[in-house]
Amino acid sequence: MAVRMKRPGKRVLALLGILAVFAAGCIGFTGCRGGSGDTEKIRDLEFTVTGEGEVPQALAELIGKKREKPFKLTYADGQDMYIVIGEGPQTGGGYSITVKELYLTENSVVIRTELLGPEKGEATGTDPSYPVLIVKTEFLEEPVVFQ
Repeated sequence: MAVRMKRPGKRVLALLGILAVFAAGCIGFTGCRGGSGDTEKIRDLEFTVTGEGEVPQALAELIGKKREKPFKLTYADGQDMYIVIGEGPQTGGGYSITVKELYLTENSVVIRTELLGPEKGEATGTDPSYPVLIVKTEFLEEPVVFQ
């Protein structure tokens, strides 16, 4: 018994051709490669860690209002960009936030930080502390991604 298969019609072939062209265009030209350009480091950014007394008054006030809860924010004044991370109240003192990486990608600025606790044997007291990290870097238009 022979089974006879029907050939696809012209419309089906045309539709498959259009889909193939679209898929090739997507992969080759629009960044559908899985986002590799989004996270690939272009260059490290230079930065300084600054204190609350060394930032614009408006930013210092904003930090003061937000310090009771964990927060992340950026602030730009046209020349510099400030990236601020607050970890909220911690039991005792001796806490700090360190920058692991700060770099530029095709579409964003990425900052990776870590909260460090007090060292063993360090006197920390009982009053809560509010660790805040303020990073000053060059002004960039790209959004900041916190990691």
